[in-house]
Amino acid sequence: MSERPTPDLTIVETRVYRGANIWSYDKAIHLVVDLGSLEEFPTNTLPGFTDTLLSMLPGLREHTCSRGKRGGFVERLEEGTWLGHVAEHVALALQQVVGHDIRRGKTRGVKGQKGVYNVIYGYADEQVGLAAGRLAVRLVNHLVSHDPEFDWDSELETFIKRAQRTAFGPSTQAILDEAVSRDIPWIRLNQHSLVQLGQGVHAKRIRATMTSNTSSIAVDIASDKDLTTSLLSAAGLPVPKQELTRNVDQAVRAAERIGYPVVLKPLDGNHGRGVILDNENEDDVRAAFEAAQAEARRGGYVLVESQIVGKDYRCLIIDGKVAAIAERVPASVTGDGISTVEQLVDTANADPRRGVGHEKVLTRIKVDDAAIDLVREQGYEMSDVPPEGAHVKLALTGNMSTGGISIDRTFEAHPENIEIAEEAAQMVGLDIAGIDFICPDITEPVRETGGAICEVNAAPGFRMHTHPTIGEPQFIAKPVVDMLFPPGAKSRIPIIAVTGTNGKTTTSRMISHIFKGMGRKVGMTSTDGVVIDERLLIRADASGPRSARMVLQNPRVDTAVFEVARGGILREGLGYERNDVAVVLNVQPDHLGLRGIDTVEQLADVKAVLVEAVPRDGHAVLNADDPLVREMRRRCSGQVVWFSMEEPGSEVREMIDAHCRRGGKALVLNQTDRGEMIVVKHGSREMQMAFTHLLPSTFGGRARMNVQNALAAAAAAFAAGAPLHDIRQGLRTFSTNYYLSPGRLNEVDVNGVNVIVDYCHNAPGMRMLGDFVDRVGESLESSHELARPSRIGIIATAGDRRDQDMRELGEIAAQHFDVVIVREDAATRGRERGEVAGFVMEGVRSAMAEGARCKQVEEVLDEIDAVRHALARANRGDLLVICVDKHAAVMSELEGWSSMAQAGARASDDAPAADPDLAPAAEAAE
Repeated sequence: MSERPTPDLTIVETRVYRGANIWSYDKAIHLVVDLGSLEEFPTNTLPGFTDTLLSMLPGLREHTCSRGKRGGFVERLEEGTWLGHVAEHVALALQQVVGHDIRRGKTRGVKGQKGVYNVIYGYADEQVGLAAGRLAVRLVNHLVSHDPEFDWDSELETFIKRAQRTAFGPSTQAILDEAVSRDIPWIRLNQHSLVQLGQGVHAKRIRATMTSNTSSIAVDIASDKDLTTSLLSAAGLPVPKQELTRNVDQAVRAAERIGYPVVLKPLDGNHGRGVILDNENEDDVRAAFEAAQAEARRGGYVLVESQIVGKDYRCLIIDGKVAAIAERVPASVTGDGISTVEQLVDTANADPRRGVGHEKVLTRIKVDDAAIDLVREQGYEMSDVPPEGAHVKLALTGNMSTGGISIDRTFEAHPENIEIAEEAAQMVGLDIAGIDFICPDITEPVRETGGAICEVNAAPGFRMHTHPTIGEPQFIAKPVVDMLFPPGAKSRIPIIAVTGTNGKTTTSRMISHIFKGMGRKVGMTSTDGVVIDERLLIRADASGPRSARMVLQNPRVDTAVFEVARGGILREGLGYERNDVAVVLNVQPDHLGLRGIDTVEQLADVKAVLVEAVPRDGHAVLNADDPLVREMRRRCSGQVVWFSMEEPGSEVREMIDAHCRRGGKALVLNQTDRGEMIVVKHGSREMQMAFTHLLPSTFGGRARMNVQNALAAAAAAFAAGAPLHDIRQGLRTFSTNYYLSPGRLNEVDVNGVNVIVDYCHNAPGMRMLGDFVDRVGESLESSHELARPSRIGIIATAGDRRDQDMRELGEIAAQHFDVVIVREDAATRGRERGEVAGFVMEGVRSAMAEGARCKQVEEVLDEIDAVRHALARANRGDLLVICVDKHAAVMSELEGWSSMAQAGARASDDAPAADPDLAPAAEAAE
């Protein structure tokens, strides 16, 4: 043990899970940390560590930790816990400092690596969560070493500012909180306020308080204050007199026509910027014009309008109805007879509710030249002490963004004023509008008291209504969400997720084909790419979470089918919140030794993430024949739908029968006089689906892997509510041709050679493919009386498999082929060229030595060269199975061989016929 601790805590690896994952049901950040020498120093061995940490982050006292009670984490600190665990809680506490109520976390040691830990904690904002983890590690190291260069106050302030830059504003956050309370999913589309609510065809978008329903024309009208006033005036609504000017002389003449006092404002300004009140004469107008014009965004136009005397009210209109009304009071301070104006401002800004911009419910009062001039006009300097009770204004407009306060007046407005505000919003055409009234009292009709509408605002802020300084908050996000998603409207599309070691892609395509036949617009992801309504948008391995989010953002998709691979789950989680149907086909020893997954049981835990993401009203479609998949039923919150290829009377079928007697669902195979039948069981009912030998994808029932895939696809569609006749029709019309299922049991005739193209690349897949080869080979042998057709296999595997997995692939292939040609993928995944093929060759030769079927093995590393070599040696009637990497290139090569043969046949047909008169002479010559 080291005598003194050193700041050795380091982050070895960082992962961001954007959905359910192996550690958590929700999104999380995963840090792999190495404690180094600090492994020998739990917290109770570090003098002063706990007290200093708690003084820096008092919120840690509230953490329950594993004790399940307030102060539980403090107890752990005092008893002694390791510093990786401390980093987890510090990362959570830092996020809580900036208002993110995150409490989920765990720390676990990495098996076989002393001092290395998995630190997992939740997050609300990805960048804030990552920054919290990094700062947590630095803070723990500082508490160990007391680094004099580490300034905690500065570090914390930087972290808070970082969080504020990416945080949603109060308006957006209010809408999101309401959406979440209704189980409406959302996706952030940029680092600002553009957010998608809902999925696929049900999706709506918001940007702050602008929505998918907001008219662009209406926004343009509201931005043009002159046009807005003209429209409102034409509708008989009370508006101030107004003229549009472009230079100061025009403004002076306009003010004289309108009559002093006047207001000057930019034509297209916002947030009250450039609005100059109380212009009593020509000098005031000339002085105010430049300030107003500086805030004009287009053309430099300035409005001169009559000044309406009264209080400033904001009426919020949502979907044509008044949702809230607030009185806005300009930034000001009240004298206490002791403090200067400057001190009073500092005291007001010290209010914890005040922050910079829109980060908090109130904005800090800004003392600029305009504020100083306004104070001076009231007879004070910033260094003067106003009398007790004296009211000193620091701004003329009541905008919250300039430090003003708000008073809720929602239930005090006169009905006539409410009608005027609602009609103004309708005239402009805004679904969400802020109508600014200036009038002596909102409780009296403005037409009688001399008030008027001075402005109509698109994208009005909600802060003054959701967090009024005085009065009750108004829950105005509710009518916004009601407008976007009326009661009973859907916000989610059904998500069917498919995983397993083998068969994922084919099963996903079968499911998509079934729903496409029902008229659905299906978005599918697979190892071949992203397909939207049968159109391939991206050609790549798209079995990860990013592709899933791409589908959920597409406005045409009404059903999502996702192939979910092990790698994506380990890398980023699921990428979505939950799936309505989870399909687990099988769990076999593949991809072991990667990303900490060393056993098939660990691999099953990864696949089970899909089952854990099934909600209570969802379904998990599980393969009852696979013991590891069967165990996943314990992790499902919804209903389980079994599928099985076992015969009646077996232990598995007895389990399924018991499940169905309790009202459960299952798909099984029954033997009849006419053949093998897929049967749907639901409770006590049994419904016949289809004969397996009549399904094109099963090759007359010989492709047992596709019989299993058909069972899984039918079960998934049944669980998702598809009618039986649509499922039956989908299975009957789905075939393994290159267009519906590229690279999966594609059958091609090349000059009489029976060619099967498949993506088989691992030992479990080769075992199933070998069964198919045996069945097809026996059929071919029975139809050839003179010579037994040869079985030729071109095989390969990926370079990231274990050496023993590569050998096993070769051993299995040798049991089913007469000739094995070993090739390699174009990407060797870190292996030397020829190394992968060498291990596969070892497996083939080992099996040959033990009497396997294979009599000849060859090595041709290039894929296309291997195909050409196999075709050159194949005879008519032979069976050639090509396990592909680049299936498009292979299919093109096969088509080329067929074309050459056809061209040769045509050339022979076109040759001139022999002259019959010369035939005897020829015979005589012989």
